[in-house]
Amino acid sequence: MTWKSRGELSSRSVISQKWALLLCFGSFCTGMLFTTRIWTIPEHNQGLARPTAAEAEKLNVLSEGCNSRILQEMEMKRDKDIYSEVFKNHNSIQTLDKAISNLEMELAAARAAQESLRNGGPVSDDMRMSESSGKRKYLMVIGINTAFSSRKRRDSVRATWMPQGEKRKKLEEEKGIIVRFVIGHSATSGGILDRAIEAEDRKHGDFLRLNHVEGYLELSAKTKTYFAAAVNLWDADFYVKVDDDVHVNIATLGETLVRHRSKPRIYIGCMKSGPVLSQKGVRYHEPEYWKFGEAGNKYFRHATGQLYAISNDLATYISINQNVLHKYANEDVSLGSWFIGLDVEHIDDRRLCCGTPPDCEWKAQAGNICVASFDWSCSGICRSAERIKEVHRRCGEGENALWSASF
Repeated sequence: MTWKSRGELSSRSVISQKWALLLCFGSFCTGMLFTTRIWTIPEHNQGLARPTAAEAEKLNVLSEGCNSRILQEMEMKRDKDIYSEVFKNHNSIQTLDKAISNLEMELAAARAAQESLRNGGPVSDDMRMSESSGKRKYLMVIGINTAFSSRKRRDSVRATWMPQGEKRKKLEEEKGIIVRFVIGHSATSGGILDRAIEAEDRKHGDFLRLNHVEGYLELSAKTKTYFAAAVNLWDADFYVKVDDDVHVNIATLGETLVRHRSKPRIYIGCMKSGPVLSQKGVRYHEPEYWKFGEAGNKYFRHATGQLYAISNDLATYISINQNVLHKYANEDVSLGSWFIGLDVEHIDDRRLCCGTPPDCEWKAQAGNICVASFDWSCSGICRSAERIKEVHRRCGEGENALWSASF
């Protein structure tokens, strides 16, 4: 290689190094410029130190805990407000329901009184007294279903479980319990049968006369008329129907009903579901058997007819709708049918259908006193006019139980 060629290489190398240094310096400045622009802290965040990763995690945990606690408190407050509002609404509905029931009862009473006067029905002493003195609240009205031919049965009831004279008045005033024999009039109004009842009523003063023609096949109509008349005459919590050949312990009956006093639409008795009898000529034949389905079917659940009780609102319902309530051949079936489709609580209490001694006697000795006693084979006490005194002696609760009871 010549000196000339060496000189040319040396000058080129020097020039290349200078350009390399300039390029490097320019690149560095350009990089610094862009880096400064990207990492410039906004003015509103200047002066704030960036938290570390640990501090950020701690702040996040605290924030989540605080938010969870706040949300929980808000949910609890919301639930409390909801429950409070529901409780207020429930009380308001109950109050409104009771007010409506009372208004319906008063309307039914006015309608029944007007209907009775329009049809020329007799105005009883109880109705006159109710109109003159105003209504008071009673615990229960006990209507004893009786017939013209049952004078001996009535006398046997008066001699056993039904208080008489001043004691009956005391029962009404102190215990709020009304007891009456329930009867209509004969097909020949003002005839010898009606006059006999009027004479008996003048002596004892313990009848509720209905605007109804008596007859065994008319028991469903009589039951309907009884409840309508009773709710018109007396404002009671319960209305009881009992046959005149059944023994009743009044104090035990009252204590039983009081347990359900706060409930609406109560239907209490010994619930049963017997067969629908389609064969003509048999006792309890059901002419409308075809309405209950195929042959051999049973009735819906209903209380046996010897004794049952319904609450005030159900008696009022019967009074208001008595003209459109269908009557079946058997009155206990009819009553049960009137409550189908209603929000009614059926209470099955077997103490309302005890047998006669020794059944009711054993139960009384065990401390489980019966409300009512009768013989199923006779649908009442067999030969009740003769035997009810024995049943009363062996199964009765005792007179002191009634006067010491607190309802």
